[in-house]
Amino acid sequence: MKKYFRQAIQIFIARPVAHLLIGLDVIGKEHLPTEGPAIVAANHNSHIDTLILLSLFSSRVLPDVRPVGAADHFLRTRTLSWVSRYIIGMIPIHRKNSGSGEDLLADCKTAMADGKILVIFPEGTRGEAEEMEDFKTGVARLAAEFPDAPVTPVYIQGAGRVMPRGSKLLVPFNCTAVIGKPIRWSDEGADGQGSEKYKFMKNLKTTIKELSQDAPPMQWD
Repeated sequence: MKKYFRQAIQIFIARPVAHLLIGLDVIGKEHLPTEGPAIVAANHNSHIDTLILLSLFSSRVLPDVRPVGAADHFLRTRTLSWVSRYIIGMIPIHRKNSGSGEDLLADCKTAMADGKILVIFPEGTRGEAEEMEDFKTGVARLAAEFPDAPVTPVYIQGAGRVMPRGSKLLVPFNCTAVIGKPIRWSDEGADGQGSEKYKFMKNLKTTIKELSQDAPPMQWD
Protein backbone atom coordinates (compact mmCIF):
# COMPACT_ATOMS: atom_id res chain seq x y z
CA MET A 1 0.00 0.00 0.00
CA LYS A 2 2.82 2.44 0.89
CA LYS A 3 4.32 1.81 -2.56
CA TYR A 4 1.15 3.06 -4.27
CA PHE A 5 0.86 6.06 -1.95
CA ARG A 6 4.40 7.09 -2.86
CA GLN A 7 3.75 6.63 -6.58
CA ALA A 8 0.61 8.77 -6.23
CA ILE A 9 2.66 11.49 -4.50
CA GLN A 10 4.96 11.62 -7.50
CA ILE A 11 2.26 11.51 -10.15
CA PHE A 12 -0.24 13.89 -8.58
CA ILE A 13 1.94 16.21 -6.48
CA ALA A 14 5.69 16.13 -7.15
CA ARG A 15 5.57 16.14 -10.94
CA PRO A 16 2.80 18.77 -11.31
CA VAL A 17 4.49 21.10 -8.81
CA ALA A 18 7.90 20.63 -10.42
CA HIS A 19 6.91 20.84 -14.06
CA LEU A 20 3.81 23.03 -14.10
CA LEU A 21 4.13 25.43 -11.16
CA ILE A 22 7.88 26.03 -11.22
CA GLY A 23 8.67 24.94 -14.79
CA LEU A 24 11.48 22.58 -13.84
CA ASP A 25 14.17 22.06 -16.46
CA VAL A 26 16.29 18.93 -16.16
CA ILE A 27 19.79 18.49 -17.58
CA GLY A 28 21.59 15.14 -17.49
CA LYS A 29 18.67 12.96 -16.40
CA GLU A 30 20.40 9.95 -17.93
CA HIS A 31 22.90 10.02 -15.04
CA LEU A 32 20.27 9.24 -12.40
CA PRO A 33 20.56 5.80 -10.77
CA THR A 34 17.83 3.33 -11.69
CA GLU A 35 18.62 0.85 -8.93
CA GLY A 36 20.36 0.77 -5.59
CA PRO A 37 22.35 0.85 -3.54
CA ALA A 38 23.02 4.39 -4.65
CA ILE A 39 23.12 7.96 -3.35
CA VAL A 40 21.87 11.17 -4.92
CA ALA A 41 23.55 14.19 -3.30
CA ALA A 42 22.31 17.74 -3.93
CA ASN A 43 22.69 21.29 -2.66
CA HIS A 44 19.92 22.45 -0.33
CA ASN A 45 18.16 25.83 -0.33
CA SER A 46 14.50 24.90 0.18
CA HIS A 47 12.09 22.23 1.42
CA ILE A 48 10.89 21.97 -2.17
CA ASP A 49 14.26 20.42 -3.08
CA THR A 50 12.97 17.01 -1.99
CA LEU A 51 9.89 17.27 -4.22
CA ILE A 52 12.08 18.34 -7.13
CA LEU A 53 14.36 15.33 -6.72
CA LEU A 54 11.48 12.87 -6.28
CA SER A 55 9.91 14.20 -9.49
CA LEU A 56 13.01 13.17 -11.45
CA PHE A 57 12.53 9.44 -10.90
CA SER A 58 10.24 7.16 -12.85
CA SER A 59 7.24 5.60 -11.11
CA ARG A 60 9.00 2.23 -11.31
CA VAL A 61 12.07 3.43 -9.43
CA LEU A 62 10.33 5.75 -6.93
CA PRO A 63 9.39 3.06 -4.33
CA ASP A 64 13.12 2.45 -3.82
CA VAL A 65 13.99 6.16 -3.38
CA ARG A 66 14.43 7.20 0.27
CA PRO A 67 15.02 10.88 1.09
CA VAL A 68 17.07 11.55 4.23
CA GLY A 69 15.98 14.40 6.49
CA ALA A 70 16.28 15.91 9.96
CA ALA A 71 14.08 14.21 12.55
CA ASP A 72 13.67 17.45 14.53
CA HIS A 73 11.88 18.95 11.53
CA PHE A 74 10.11 16.09 9.77
CA LEU A 75 8.97 14.30 12.92
CA ARG A 76 7.95 17.37 14.90
CA THR A 77 4.20 16.61 14.70
CA ARG A 78 2.35 13.31 14.53
CA THR A 79 0.80 14.09 11.14
CA LEU A 80 4.03 15.33 9.57
CA SER A 81 5.87 12.32 10.99
CA TRP A 82 3.38 9.89 9.42
CA VAL A 83 3.50 11.63 6.04
CA SER A 84 7.31 11.84 6.11
CA ARG A 85 7.84 8.20 7.05
CA TYR A 86 5.10 6.40 5.19
CA ILE A 87 4.24 8.60 2.21
CA ILE A 88 7.53 10.28 1.33
CA GLY A 89 9.61 7.38 2.67
CA MET A 90 11.85 9.67 4.71
CA ILE A 91 14.75 8.25 6.71
CA PRO A 92 15.05 10.55 9.75
CA ILE A 93 18.41 11.64 11.12
CA HIS A 94 18.35 12.51 14.83
CA ARG A 95 20.84 15.36 14.83
CA LYS A 96 20.43 16.00 18.57
CA ASN A 97 22.08 12.60 19.20
CA SER A 98 25.28 13.67 17.49
CA GLY A 99 28.27 12.97 19.72
CA SER A 100 26.40 10.39 21.78
CA GLY A 101 28.20 7.46 20.18
CA GLU A 102 25.04 6.41 18.35
CA ASP A 103 25.44 5.62 14.66
CA LEU A 104 23.20 8.29 13.16
CA LEU A 105 23.49 6.64 9.74
CA ALA A 106 22.42 3.15 10.86
CA ASP A 107 19.02 3.36 9.12
CA CYS A 108 20.66 4.74 5.97
CA LYS A 109 23.10 1.83 5.90
CA THR A 110 20.24 -0.64 6.36
CA ALA A 111 18.35 0.95 3.47
CA MET A 112 21.39 0.83 1.20
CA ALA A 113 22.03 -2.79 2.12
CA ASP A 114 18.43 -3.38 1.04
CA GLY A 115 19.16 -1.85 -2.37
CA LYS A 116 17.57 1.57 -1.86
CA ILE A 117 18.50 4.89 -3.46
CA LEU A 118 19.14 7.59 -0.84
CA VAL A 119 18.51 11.28 -1.52
CA ILE A 120 20.82 13.29 0.73
CA PHE A 121 21.60 16.99 1.20
CA PRO A 122 25.23 16.99 2.42
CA GLU A 123 24.94 20.51 3.85
CA GLY A 124 22.63 19.06 6.49
CA THR A 125 20.43 22.17 6.53
CA ARG A 126 19.01 24.73 4.13
CA GLY A 127 21.31 27.55 3.14
CA GLU A 128 20.60 30.97 1.69
CA ALA A 129 19.30 31.11 -1.88
CA GLU A 130 21.97 30.09 -4.39
CA GLU A 131 24.58 29.75 -1.64
CA MET A 132 26.23 26.48 -0.59
CA GLU A 133 27.22 25.70 2.99
CA ASP A 134 30.02 23.38 4.10
CA PHE A 135 29.38 19.69 3.46
CA LYS A 136 29.23 17.22 6.33
CA THR A 137 30.88 13.81 5.92
CA GLY A 138 27.79 11.59 6.10
CA VAL A 139 27.79 10.83 2.36
CA ALA A 140 31.48 9.88 2.49
CA ARG A 141 30.85 7.55 5.42
CA LEU A 142 28.09 5.79 3.49
CA ALA A 143 30.21 5.69 0.33
CA ALA A 144 33.07 4.11 2.28
CA GLU A 145 30.66 1.48 3.61
CA PHE A 146 29.33 0.78 0.08
CA PRO A 147 32.35 1.61 -2.12
CA ASP A 148 30.78 0.44 -5.38
CA ALA A 149 27.57 2.42 -4.92
CA PRO A 150 27.35 5.44 -7.25
CA VAL A 151 27.07 8.89 -5.71
CA THR A 152 25.25 11.09 -8.20
CA PRO A 153 25.76 14.86 -7.77
CA VAL A 154 22.86 17.23 -8.49
CA TYR A 155 22.81 21.02 -8.59
CA ILE A 156 19.39 22.59 -7.99
CA GLN A 157 19.04 26.18 -9.14
CA GLY A 158 16.19 28.49 -8.16
CA ALA A 159 14.50 26.50 -5.39
CA GLY A 160 15.58 29.08 -2.83
CA ARG A 161 13.48 31.61 -4.71
CA VAL A 162 10.47 29.30 -5.08
CA MET A 163 10.26 28.59 -1.33
CA PRO A 164 12.86 30.56 0.63
CA ARG A 165 13.91 29.46 4.08
CA GLY A 166 11.16 30.34 6.55
CA SER A 167 8.49 30.67 3.85
CA LYS A 168 5.37 28.51 3.74
CA LEU A 169 4.19 29.68 0.31
CA LEU A 170 5.39 28.76 -3.15
CA VAL A 171 6.43 31.55 -5.49
CA PRO A 172 6.31 30.57 -9.20
CA PHE A 173 9.88 30.76 -10.40
CA ASN A 174 11.71 28.56 -12.88
CA CYS A 175 14.10 25.96 -11.47
CA THR A 176 16.77 23.81 -13.05
CA ALA A 177 18.19 20.48 -11.88
CA VAL A 178 21.59 19.64 -13.36
CA ILE A 179 22.56 16.00 -12.83
CA GLY A 180 26.20 15.03 -13.13
CA LYS A 181 28.02 11.79 -13.77
CA PRO A 182 28.21 9.59 -10.67
CA ILE A 183 31.37 9.18 -8.64
CA ARG A 184 32.31 6.24 -6.43
CA TRP A 185 34.40 5.87 -3.33
CA SER A 186 36.36 3.11 -5.05
CA ASP A 187 37.11 5.45 -7.98
CA GLU A 188 38.74 7.92 -5.62
CA GLY A 189 41.34 5.45 -4.40
CA ALA A 190 40.24 6.19 -0.85
CA ASP A 191 41.45 4.08 2.02
CA GLY A 192 38.67 4.75 4.53
CA GLN A 193 40.70 7.07 6.75
CA GLY A 194 39.14 10.26 8.10
CA SER A 195 41.17 12.55 5.84
CA GLU A 196 39.95 10.61 2.82
CA LYS A 197 36.35 11.27 3.79
CA TYR A 198 37.01 15.01 3.78
CA LYS A 199 38.74 14.75 0.40
CA PHE A 200 35.76 12.84 -0.98
CA MET A 201 33.33 15.49 0.27
CA LYS A 202 35.50 18.31 -1.05
CA ASN A 203 35.48 16.64 -4.47
CA LEU A 204 31.70 16.16 -4.29
CA LYS A 205 31.11 19.81 -3.38
CA THR A 206 33.42 20.99 -6.16
CA THR A 207 31.59 18.76 -8.63
CA ILE A 208 28.18 20.15 -7.62
CA LYS A 209 29.50 23.71 -7.90
CA GLU A 210 30.80 22.95 -11.38
CA LEU A 211 27.37 21.65 -12.39
CA SER A 212 25.98 25.13 -11.69
CA GLN A 213 27.86 26.34 -14.76
CA ASP A 214 25.57 24.21 -16.94
CA ALA A 215 22.41 25.85 -15.56
CA PRO A 216 20.90 28.79 -17.50
CA PRO A 217 21.53 32.32 -16.18
CA MET A 218 19.22 33.32 -13.31
CA GLN A 219 16.69 36.10 -13.94
CA TRP A 220 16.44 37.92 -10.59
CA ASP A 221 14.34 40.90 -11.70
